[in-house]
Formats: sequence, structure tokens, C-alpha cells
Amino acid sequence: MSDKKNILILGAGYGGVHVAKKLAKKYKKNNNVEITLIDKNPFHTLMTELHEVAGGRVHPESVQIELSKIFARTKVNVVTDLIEKVDTDNKTVKTTNGNYTYDYLVVGTGSEPAFFGVPGVKENGFTLWSFEDAMKIRHHVQKMFKLAAKERNEAKRKEMLTFVVAGSGFTGIEMAGELLEWKTRLAKEHNVDENEVRLMVVEAMGTILNMLDRKQADKAEKYMVKKGMTILKNSPIVEVAPNKIVLKSGEEIETNTLIWTCGIQANEEVKEYGLETARAGRLATNEFMQAVNKEEVFVVGDLNYYEEEEGKGTPQIVEAAIQTGDVIAKNIIALMDKKKDLTKFKSNYHGFMVSIGGKYCVANLAGIKLAGFFAMIMKHLVNLHYLWGVNNVNACYHYLQHEFFSMEDNRCIMRGHLSSKSNRLWLVPLRLYIGVLWLLEGLKKFVGEGTWENHGIKALFNGNMVGGDSWLKAGNIKMPFAWLQTAADSGASASGEATTEFATPILEKMPKFYEAIMQIFIPNPEIAVWFQRIVVITEIGIGLCLIAGLFTFLASGASAFMVCNFVLSAMAGWDILWFFFGSIALMGGAGRTFGLDYYVMPWINKIAGNWWLGKRVPVYKQK
Repeated sequence: MSDKKNILILGAGYGGVHVAKKLAKKYKKNNNVEITLIDKNPFHTLMTELHEVAGGRVHPESVQIELSKIFARTKVNVVTDLIEKVDTDNKTVKTTNGNYTYDYLVVGTGSEPAFFGVPGVKENGFTLWSFEDAMKIRHHVQKMFKLAAKERNEAKRKEMLTFVVAGSGFTGIEMAGELLEWKTRLAKEHNVDENEVRLMVVEAMGTILNMLDRKQADKAEKYMVKKGMTILKNSPIVEVAPNKIVLKSGEEIETNTLIWTCGIQANEEVKEYGLETARAGRLATNEFMQAVNKEEVFVVGDLNYYEEEEGKGTPQIVEAAIQTGDVIAKNIIALMDKKKDLTKFKSNYHGFMVSIGGKYCVANLAGIKLAGFFAMIMKHLVNLHYLWGVNNVNACYHYLQHEFFSMEDNRCIMRGHLSSKSNRLWLVPLRLYIGVLWLLEGLKKFVGEGTWENHGIKALFNGNMVGGDSWLKAGNIKMPFAWLQTAADSGASASGEATTEFATPILEKMPKFYEAIMQIFIPNPEIAVWFQRIVVITEIGIGLCLIAGLFTFLASGASAFMVCNFVLSAMAGWDILWFFFGSIALMGGAGRTFGLDYYVMPWINKIAGNWWLGKRVPVYKQK
């Protein structure tokens, strides 16, 4: 490929990010291909998790992944800017601060809430379709409880403490589920009677969660009602005022909080792109995900409208965004390689799942119907699988932190068992003690057990004493492995003083699988001596690291591993097991208190982060 090609991707949603990563991997070493991703935000928003922020379950940053981290060390040029004009005739895109030309364009600017002409919704209701929306809801709900705590007028207080979610799709039910759990914390914080808090889901249709089968949807409904949620079905909203909503039946519900989740449509700006539109303003595409009559323009994610079956457009879900993105990446590559055969879109959706707070979930995955604990586990695994693809270990680590290890109010399936906090000060004595024991154990092997017993630490300062029965001396086979003893007995270097006595071992003999492994790594006496030297150095290293509180996590892990090794080698008695459990305890950050890890680990994290994820650059300095 000799001509330079520019690929321009608009929108850093699920689909846009996926296409960018696929193309960046393909053209990693091709300097003739430029890939530019433009979005108004410097981060990728996990739209399916916005309800957790709006409902006060997780910290706001948990649903944001910086684009600079996602595309660090790739050729994708990330631009944070507002898109002002897309000219598909002249193949140009104008932003507030720049102009871009393209050979191939991927449009993934997403969708926005649809209000269906209901008066007052836009002015008086809240939507949940962006990070900013989630934060507005979060702050508003907190404000309502704060004001209600001082309001003596019962009618006004009732308005403040009535929260209505309009729509019973995934977004609406998940938002309602968060409020179900959050109300207890808020009532306690602001000294409000929890019994006065009213939570409602208002749905125009006769059923809820219509993308799930009825059995699963009924389980979700039963759970919510049991927890105190009022669900009004066949109740279309016809008007929204600042302090009430009006239903088609004429019933009025007095409330200061309406969260509207009744549907979405294409962004208004899409009308100006010069592309053919379809239902709800979405962009019509062919089976190759190309915009109609524009083979160099592709549409990904919620904006894409393609009917695999008559009357059924591409669903606006994450899996559809990813799968349309896969097809687009393949077809751009094919066009760049001047191939005639393009990949047709064929959906392969694996199911749906909806969480109701952090403790309950219903799911239908590839025909397997789950509810409760196992459904929630699957939801977390699906999220982790996606995050691994976006930003591998870093994204998964932060997800586990937010969803499990830093979770407040027991709002996850593990309740508070994984997020309980304790002062690490109490681990310091244990760290020092185990460190000293490992150090002495290593020094004892260094000079030899018999020498150490007779002369103690003095042997370290007398070179003549070191070596007689040391683990380091050639010919001293200290490990009681049958194949080593046989080989040593036949050699001239074998001696009686090389024998070591061990405590009555936990295992009478090595398990067959471990014996096979040991015979591979330690096949003869010569290598055995080198292995013994590694053991001595490791024990002394573990001891010094634990005493200094340096690399404590790794040293503790090595300590636990050494115990397992000695036990499986039939060389250790029951008395060594407490080393294992003590080491596991020390892995909880014991070196961060009165240890060098307090200084060293932040420095290493900074250096490693700048190298692996790239140094953070202010948006105004980005090219």
C-alpha cells in the first residue's frame, strides 16, 4: 500500500472504540495508515453501568476509562473536540478546533433520549444517557433527602421523597433497582423515615422487561415488589410538570423526581450528515454496515439501522455495537487491500441480563436462564471480558476495586466481605516476625544446620566454619529425593555429614505429579546443589524484604509458595503451615505501613503507568 489512507472514527462509544482497536492492531506497523478518533469527551463511558453512578453505588470515575489509556502505545490519534459539520460529499469533518479529511469514515456518535412529544418531559424530567445525566440524578436525589429532612409540610415532603422511573426497559429497571438499595443509606444519613420514601416504575405497556422472556421478567418484578417498589403498568405518561406527572387515566402522581428511560433516537446532528435515515432517525446501512449509497462511510453502534429480519432493526445493545464494529473493521481492511468480497453482518447475540441493584440479577444467556447470585456473577464476568478487550489488566483491576473491594453499604453479591477495611498497623509485627524467621532459616542453610546449631550466628563471621554442611557446598545433597540419593551414593563426593534431618513430614512421600515435575527441574546431584543455592538466596531475600517492608506482596507470595513446595516435597511438618497462612495475611499491603513499600510502590506505579498507559496530557495540549 503506497498511498496514505486516513481512517476517521466519530464517537468513542462501544462500537467506535472497538473499531479503532481492531484497525490499530491490523495497521500497527503500517505508516501509510492514519487512524483518528474524535469524541467530545476524553474518556470512554461505560453506558451500561451509568445507573450505578446515578444510584450512588460506585464512585463516578468507575464508568470512565480515559481514551489516552485505551490507546496508549497505539497509532490511534485521539482528539477531544466537538463535531460541528460532517460533509460526506467532500469527505471532510469540521470540529471546533480543526478540520479533517478521510478516506474511510466510521460514524458512531450514538443516540439520545426520545421524548415522544410528551409535554414537559425535557424541561422537568431527568434522563440517563450520559455521564453528566448520571451525576445530575445522583446529586438531585441526595438533595431531595437533604431538603426532606427539614421539611415539616407533609405534602411537600411527600413530593420530595417520591421517585418515579418512567420506562421498564433495562435502563429503567436497573435505575429503579439502584434506588431500592440506596434509599436505606440516604434515609439513615439524613435522618429521614425510610417508610416515607416512595419508589415507582411507570410503564405504558402491560408488561416490563420485554426483551426478556416472561418467566425471567416476572422474577424481576416479584423481587422489586417484595423490596417495596410500586410498578404501574398500562400507565402512559401524558404530561410532566415540575412537581407532578399526569397519567393517561387522569391520575396524578406528585413528585419532584422523574427519571425518563422510555426510549432513544439518533442524535439530532445526524440529520445534517447527508446520509439516508431510517426509523428513529438512525442511519440506514446495507449488510456490510456501509451507509446507503456511501461505500466509504460505515455506521456502528446505536446509530446503525439494518434489518436482518423484516421490520426488526439492529438492537441498540452493546453486543450489537461490538459485532457491527467487527464487520466494519474487516470491511475497511478488505477495501484497503482492494478485495471485492466484503463480510456480511450476521448477528450472534448471546442473551440479555438486567441487574436490580448490586445483589440481584436475572439473565438469559445462550438459552440458559439464571436469577440471583449466579446471574450477577455472569454479569460481572461479561463486564470483565469486555474491559479486558478495552484496556486489559488495568481496566479489570479498577472494575474489581469499584465493584467488590471498595464497595460501600454491602451493595454487591459478596456483601461487605471483600470490602471491609482494617488498619494495616496490626500486620507490622507479623511481617517482621515472619521476615526474621525466613532470614534465620536462610542463614542456617547458608552455613549448614549442624554448624549453626553449634556456633549460631558467629559462623557467619568465621569463614572457616561455613561450608562443612552448607546447602551451598558442592556434593551436599540436602533434599531427600530418592533419585538424588542414589546418584549421590554412587559418586565420590557423597558424605555422611550432608544428611539433613526434617520434621515428620505432612506427606509421607511426594505426590506422583510433583515428583515428575521435580525430576524434570532437578534431575541430578549437580543441578540439585544449584537448586539448593536458589532456595537459600530466596529464603534470605524473603526475610530481608519482609523486614524492610519492600515488595511485600511478592515476598509474601514467594513465602506461601515456598511452604507449598516444601510440603509437596515431603520435607515439611505441620509446624510450617502457619507460615503459609501468615504470608497470605501479609499480602494485604503489610509493607505500606512502616515499610519501604510506602515510598517505593507509588513511584513504581507512576513509572510503570507512564510507560504502559502513557503519561497523562491535558486535553488542551493534545494534538
